[in-house]
Amino acid sequence: MRKSLLTTGIAAVAVLTLAGCASSSSEGDTGGEATEWPSSITLSLVPSVEGEDLAQALDPLTAYLSENLDIEVEGVVASDYAATVEALGTDQAQVIITDAGSLYNATERYDAELILRDVRFGATSYAAVAYTNNPDKYCDDEPVMSTYAASGIELSSCNGIEEDGGESTGSGPAAVEALGEITDGTKVALQAATSPAGYQYPVVAMRDQGVDTDAGITQVPVEGNNNAVLAVYNGDAEVSFGYWDARTTVAEEAPDIAEKVVAFAYTEMIPNGGVAVNPSLPDDLVAELTQLLDDYADSSEEAASVMFDLVGLSDWTSETAEEEIDRYGEILGEFSN
Repeated sequence: MRKSLLTTGIAAVAVLTLAGCASSSSEGDTGGEATEWPSSITLSLVPSVEGEDLAQALDPLTAYLSENLDIEVEGVVASDYAATVEALGTDQAQVIITDAGSLYNATERYDAELILRDVRFGATSYAAVAYTNNPDKYCDDEPVMSTYAASGIELSSCNGIEEDGGESTGSGPAAVEALGEITDGTKVALQAATSPAGYQYPVVAMRDQGVDTDAGITQVPVEGNNNAVLAVYNGDAEVSFGYWDARTTVAEEAPDIAEKVVAFAYTEMIPNGGVAVNPSLPDDLVAELTQLLDDYADSSEEAASVMFDLVGLSDWTSETAEEEIDRYGEILGEFSN
């Protein structure tokens, strides 16, 4: 158990079915010593899909786990990410698929074990992007064009954060010193204070460059990454922030987005979420569960589709990079008061 605790509010979670323990056992990796497995485990997550069939959407994943573990795996839809943490902490769920902040809280508060990290488009982390409609102020060079491979869209950037004519990498931190050009009174579009890419990492980066984010800028509140981009596109703000690369979300309605909205800096990398387990689970069960989840996306075309549709992922990886989660905890700590 780590010593420092992050005191963030945790939302109440609905009562879930507690998993019972079986009298049967499975051979562990401890010299043949029998390790008792529960007869069932509960997996809690916040799906990216909407509608009334959320529990049904979970069925292919839980059926896959149940069949291969030879125990019942129940899937439960959580009301929000904080609810997954509380469910794990009260043993109402033994496995959670959740965001990075909740992973940090789960490990800090309840000694949860981080077993997998989310992979989106080949990456386990992403940068927040600083956008502007005033490149003369924030760019040291002429904007260049590079390709966002996930969609094939060409987008503009400056300050050497991407290679001219190359494939965008979105790798940060890059050109963060350019944030120091944000002057008093500048209109900066910021998302909700709970948004890592739309608020938390950008605010920390601006403060590091000497920007007074409380009184030195004019905050323009926006909801969602698409609206953060559109705030700059429409001239409602001079600077905005979103995930890499949020401009693709408005490319259809704003086909000249690359001309009007230039990326000029990347923050340090923000970790994707992942999978954590209750420390009460036997080690051999955790090992098998980890391997099964790690293999799930490659197990069938249906699995890959379910994974992307259910939680917006292309894969999981056992390379957990816990230091990124710890760093996110430090970032969260700056907004916990």
